Amino acid sequence: MPQSALTALAPGKARTEVYLAPDTSLRGRFPPSPFQEPSMSISFWRRTVLASALTAVVTVVPAKAAPPDAALPSDRPTIDLSTEAHLPTPNDLGVATLYAESSGRDAAVLANDINQRITKALELARGFASVKAQSGGVSTWPVYGKDGQGRIESWRMRSEIRIESRDLPALSELIGKLQANLALSHVAMQPAPETRQKAEEEATVIAIRNFEQRAGLIAGALGKRYRIAHLSIGEQGYQPPMPVRMKAASAMMAEAAAPLEGGESQIGVSISGRIELLD
Repeated sequence: MPQSALTALAPGKARTEVYLAPDTSLRGRFPPSPFQEPSMSISFWRRTVLASALTAVVTVVPAKAAPPDAALPSDRPTIDLSTEAHLPTPNDLGVATLYAESSGRDAAVLANDINQRITKALELARGFASVKAQSGGVSTWPVYGKDGQGRIESWRMRSEIRIESRDLPALSELIGKLQANLALSHVAMQPAPETRQKAEEEATVIAIRNFEQRAGLIAGALGKRYRIAHLSIGEQGYQPPMPVRMKAASAMMAEAAAPLEGGESQIGVSISGRIELLD
């Protein structure tokens, strides 16, 4: 029966050899590993494991790929220029803000009165299918006495509603009816979102053509060809007309429809870029 020998050397002592008999109690219980032979020595296995580890390290760390050649900076002359385009766009959306405001010594009674007026206004607005209505801001603040003692004398509350519509006659009629219980803060006319988007797209195309025309003009004057090196497109927004601000209507004029005229706004797009002159 083969035996394994382990040798231990202690300082100042004689050489000692210990023979260990293999454990045969588990023999036959497990199938032999396909990766080893029973007759392989311990030192052989150590060399095999070490070689496998080195192979794994080499496999995991691949060779670094060579970076691509960086583009060399061009020494051709460049010119920066900018253009813009504006389109008149119809203000087909009317937006109005109305409010209820009052004062009182009892904050709870005051809030109940203001809330009832706003609720009644929203119910009235629901009768106009083409008008969108929603609650606005609500604020409450104390009113102090004039004796300088910091004593709260009363309370003041304000609550708003916002209505908007592309149906200007209906919006005008609703504003007139709402002024029976509310005051009109302001009315603004502006392009509807889809109208504004369409105008911005058209203005962008015009601005790009203006840029190309101006770039060609400059390059042609210098006797050069050109290519676009950089281009930046920005929206200038729109320039709406001044909002219509109106005072609270009197009781006799409350039911009268408020005259609304949409007019136009200017939708603008700006383009800035750089061209490179070619031989």
